[in-house]
Amino acid sequence: MLRLLGWLLVIWLALSILGAVIKGLFWLTVLALLLAGATVALGWTKRDRKELPRRW
Repeated sequence: MLRLLGWLLVIWLALSILGAVIKGLFWLTVLALLLAGATVALGWTKRDRKELPRRW
């Protein structure tokens, strides 16, 4: 699941860079950044806390 979210994040960031480089595609940058934010938020909620190392 996290691997899929990672790939989606890479795709969204690539689209945002493409939209920023090509004039007239500013909407693509905005859409890709919104989707990247949603992907990060979904991944943050889906992560398993059991796998994190203990601090104490």
